[in-house]
Amino acid sequence: MSEVTAILPQGVGYGVVLGVGFFFAGFMAILTQIQNRYTQYSTKTSEEFNTASRSVKPGLIASGIVSAWTWAATLLQSCTVAYEYGISGPFWYASGATVQILLFAILGVKVKQNAPRCHTYLEIIYTRYGSTAHWVFMVFAFITNILVGSQLLLGGSAVVTALTGMNVYAAVWLIPVGVTIYVILGGLRATFLCDYTHTFILMIIYSSSPLIGSPREMYNLLKIAAAKRPVAGNTDGSYMTLKSNFALIFGVIQLCSGSGTVFLDQGYWQRAIASRPSTAVRAYLLGGLAWYAIPFAFATTLGLAAVALTDHPSFPTYPNPLSASQVSAGLAAPTAAVALLGKGGAAALLIILFMAVTSAASSEMIATSSILTFDVYKLHIRPDAPPATMIQVSHIMIVVFAFVMATMASVWQAIGIDLGWLFLFMGVIIGGAVVPVALTICWKKQTKVAAITGAIVGCASGILAWLLTAAYTNDGVLSVATTGQEYASVAGSLASICMGAICTVGISLWNPDDFDWEITRAINRVPEQGASSSSSTVDEEDRERQLKEKERGDVQIREAKVQGVDDAPLPGVRFSEDEHPDKLKSALKFAIIASFGLVAVMDLIVPLPLFFSHYTFSVKFFTAWVVIGIIWAFCSAFICIFLPLMESRNALSEVGGGLIKDIFTGGRHHKRRREAEQSTKPVA
Repeated sequence: MSEVTAILPQGVGYGVVLGVGFFFAGFMAILTQIQNRYTQYSTKTSEEFNTASRSVKPGLIASGIVSAWTWAATLLQSCTVAYEYGISGPFWYASGATVQILLFAILGVKVKQNAPRCHTYLEIIYTRYGSTAHWVFMVFAFITNILVGSQLLLGGSAVVTALTGMNVYAAVWLIPVGVTIYVILGGLRATFLCDYTHTFILMIIYSSSPLIGSPREMYNLLKIAAAKRPVAGNTDGSYMTLKSNFALIFGVIQLCSGSGTVFLDQGYWQRAIASRPSTAVRAYLLGGLAWYAIPFAFATTLGLAAVALTDHPSFPTYPNPLSASQVSAGLAAPTAAVALLGKGGAAALLIILFMAVTSAASSEMIATSSILTFDVYKLHIRPDAPPATMIQVSHIMIVVFAFVMATMASVWQAIGIDLGWLFLFMGVIIGGAVVPVALTICWKKQTKVAAITGAIVGCASGILAWLLTAAYTNDGVLSVATTGQEYASVAGSLASICMGAICTVGISLWNPDDFDWEITRAINRVPEQGASSSSSTVDEEDRERQLKEKERGDVQIREAKVQGVDDAPLPGVRFSEDEHPDKLKSALKFAIIASFGLVAVMDLIVPLPLFFSHYTFSVKFFTAWVVIGIIWAFCSAFICIFLPLMESRNALSEVGGGLIKDIFTGGRHHKRRREAEQSTKPVA
């Protein structure tokens, strides 16, 4: 076996990890000051810090979704499956992990319908089912965030070490430093803005990466590679076919694992909460479609380049292919980048990966901080905590999670667990809670017992199936190697998610509930002016903000109880345009049709005929496939880069105007603006 020799000096590794990290920390500090000075949103309030005042537009939400879902595995594991299975690997990676984002558009609307003022999805579980269910699902949420966070650091540190020779543990502990600082400084909205910058850089660097001469040249090199190293389970051992048994198995694992990663990760719920009610659907559909192009196009080009160049003297492990451990560690992408572009390719990939790791890590930090702040501290420790204390606790919890994330990544590294193993294990451990969580906000007949039982039984079933399959297929041997195989992972993932669904649905149908959604709609609802503020869990700052919006006429608080979105509005009841039941019902219908339609195309209509026909791509078909991927990548770049700018042109104009006026008036414009706001501030 040949080792991957570091092509860049260690100083480059430390420079990227620390220098770029602190650059974004400084950038975030500037953004935060501009936001607080020239807009109505202040990061000094916990409502703005944790939910971005529920006012973010779809373009920025979509960019944030792309940023949060583009983590180490997106770039590394997608290239790994391309290296192992050929053209079908990137397809199933992208198709298997886009489903969850598209379907989450439905949950995004249901949150706006049934719990429009929640901070976390666990608040909904607590309000509906009580403390026991709340703690059970909180455990699943923490497991999800810890596993995702440690995967980010494991994948990122492995590549930094491979390309620069930087100590792997130093990389694990230093990567979160800059991220922690800028998340504390900016909160959720400013994090979206930094995520936007990360995605912008990722798209620009990726879009400028050349192919191997041409698709035809790549095609010929892949034919030569298949003759030397045929792919088991593929038609004729070819790299250019969707008839790949192991790739299909991986697609199922990706579907199950990704469902847990999205549905149980507060980060995706937080984006639904932060979005405007009428635009949540567009945000998630656009985000899913934009994200699809990243693993699909990135791995189709760079992952297959690793296969095509394995026998070239420029390949880092020449004359040997990558070993199983190197493949599992995610080194297919960096070795291909080095073979293609030398030091320039290594540096470009290092920056791309750092952008992906830090942006996804920021999402995990703010998400976990929200759970620890609202679901642990405020709910169980200090229910009457004032807004200033909530902000302090949020900051502390971000630091705590960064420490936990780095600690767990170090533990995995020390005991020999790598990115590939953790990726395959995710669906086994968390899949059982997916359906119970989704139905909590969607199905009024689900019961408390059904939700808890489904999650626990699903998890236990997944672990049992995983271990039994690993032992059965390896003569009773249980080890890191045997439990990280595809058959064991797919058995465990399917058992976990299916048993969770069967239990929760079966028990609920046997003894159904009839839950009143008005109970969850009341979460954090602003009290009537004559009511005691102690009777509500809403922050004083949120109450003041809502009252101010009501006075301006921007938001009209409901004046009577709403019986449900299917009922006609009661006489005299007024709604804001965004939260009107008819509009939300229309958005839900569109979300269901669009998400299921896109899923059918990506996972059934396109791949299954190509799979069952055993078709091997011709040169023209392969060329068209690559070109479609590149065009899709440019469309994604438009969604992530230009759409947020177009939507925010008025805000950018306002901020720019304020900056110019302050420059020419010595800051007096800002002072007069604040005085005018204070004079119109309503008395609570």
